[in-house]
Amino acid sequence: MPIYEYNCPNCGRFELKQSMKDSKLESCPTCSAPVQRLISKNVGIIFKGPGFYINDSRNDSKNGAASSPAAESSAS
Repeated sequence: MPIYEYNCPNCGRFELKQSMKDSKLESCPTCSAPVQRLISKNVGIIFKGPGFYINDSRNDSKNGAASSPAAESSAS
């Protein structure tokens, strides 16, 4: 379940674990004031699997894989 961050004008920021199917929270569970859902900046997404290039998420030199043809032509 994802954790959503909300801002209450009275209580400040708080986090709430909700299902993706749940509707967003309208009022603070502590003081019942209207709240605003914030967009989180700390999202660590790594796309792996077929359809994504390995060089999109990390450096190939760690794995000992051959460098790309463009890099080889510019090096010579």
